[in-house]
Amino acid sequence: MSTEPITHPPQTGSRSHSGQSSRRLLSLDALRGFDMFWIVGAEEVVHALYYAHPSAPLELLKNQFTHKPWEGIGFYDLIFPLFVFIIGVSLVFSLSRTIEQFGAAIACRKVIFRGLVLYLIGIIYYGGLSKGVHDIRLLGVLQRLALCYLAAGLLFCALRTRGLVVACLTLLVGYWAMMTFIPVPGFGAGNFSEHANLANYVDKEYLPFRKWDGDYDPEGLLSTLPAIATCLLGVLAGLLLQNPKLADQRKVHWLLGAGVASLVLGFAWGLQFPIIKKLWTSSYVLVAGGYSFLFLAAFYQVIEIWKFQKWAQPFVWIGMNPITLYLAWELFPFPQLASRLAGGPIEARLGPLGPVFITMVSLGLVLLLSWFLYRRKIFLRL
Repeated sequence: MSTEPITHPPQTGSRSHSGQSSRRLLSLDALRGFDMFWIVGAEEVVHALYYAHPSAPLELLKNQFTHKPWEGIGFYDLIFPLFVFIIGVSLVFSLSRTIEQFGAAIACRKVIFRGLVLYLIGIIYYGGLSKGVHDIRLLGVLQRLALCYLAAGLLFCALRTRGLVVACLTLLVGYWAMMTFIPVPGFGAGNFSEHANLANYVDKEYLPFRKWDGDYDPEGLLSTLPAIATCLLGVLAGLLLQNPKLADQRKVHWLLGAGVASLVLGFAWGLQFPIIKKLWTSSYVLVAGGYSFLFLAAFYQVIEIWKFQKWAQPFVWIGMNPITLYLAWELFPFPQLASRLAGGPIEARLGPLGPVFITMVSLGLVLLLSWFLYRRKIFLRL
């Protein structure tokens, strides 16, 4: 996966590319940053506000920033699939340029190299060999991002739009068929409860080493298939944005239509195949994808068409370095540093709002780091 600037490649005969002059899609950078914003501290501010002044409205807001324990979906359950979706949008532009300049074979090598590097970073991020081979986590968030980028990138290099649509549908319907009709020993077929479904069973039997939830992993083996479909939805959105035959406003209309249609289909499918993030069910893919289409449409409308851009600049800072900031948030003690800068008597003087202030200072430090990296043009490119 790359954080390089998103540009429109020149028009070619093999794919429909934009003939516009090379420019960065600020809307995509901003949307990526908006997504990361909640991961690198904004979600903590919401929780701190609730604990400072518990109330029904704040409890409802807090619940939106807590993952559903199993079935259902809230705002925070959209963060991960939105990022996967954005990877799909981004790779359309970066790989189209590579294919145009160097050919599909070089583009495939680029995809494989980036995917492997990100996968290895994920292994190290979750501890690597620090506690022995048996504690290695083979599948995690970064590993899933790597596998989705790898699969979607190779499919993009090999297939035209119709083939990508077929691949996406095959993954969604195939996963549903496996989860619905293949029996699990002791539980039978079509059981979507925790520990009783096929995806959990496959992880228990065939995924070695450490698993995040005991005997299965929410980023497990079988559920990676529909996650790739999420990335392919992003690829289809990217192809739409890249199409020179469509006016910008028409692109927004298509994104809105795709979002609404995906939501309707997803919630309807969820009546039989429940919306479950930890299984990345096909209904979850469509619902999360629907919201992703709508977010992309909104950001594109406001930033690219209406040209309201200054408000999004902090999101752009974050969006240009998402992997760097993700690693920094988990590995660097921002909350502890914030306590050293604004804790003690300052925090105590604020009473119940003291912890809220500390979380805001911590988030401010992340924004300061993202601004510094952006101003210095320091971007992690895999």
